[in-house]
Amino acid sequence: MFQRAMGADVRIVRVLLTATDEITERRLRGREIGSELERELAGSRRKARLLDDHAPPDTVRVPTDGRSVVDIAAEVLAATGWVRR
Repeated sequence: MFQRAMGADVRIVRVLLTATDEITERRLRGREIGSELERELAGSRRKARLLDDHAPPDTVRVPTDGRSVVDIAAEVLAATGWVRR
């Protein structure tokens, strides 16, 4: 599908941003309020497991715990080959 749309020279790099359950819960508690919080927490855990279990083996996993946005972005850019680190 991608080659048909973009040509034969397309290179796909899958990147999965990860966080521990504890950090994810802290982040969700910081932005979700009211009755939706528990549902969001459960959904987040379920989706994280699905992504972890079903991501292709060549997926680059980038941990986000305790890191700045700039640091995470730099790792993603380096993984894609768009810039050199």
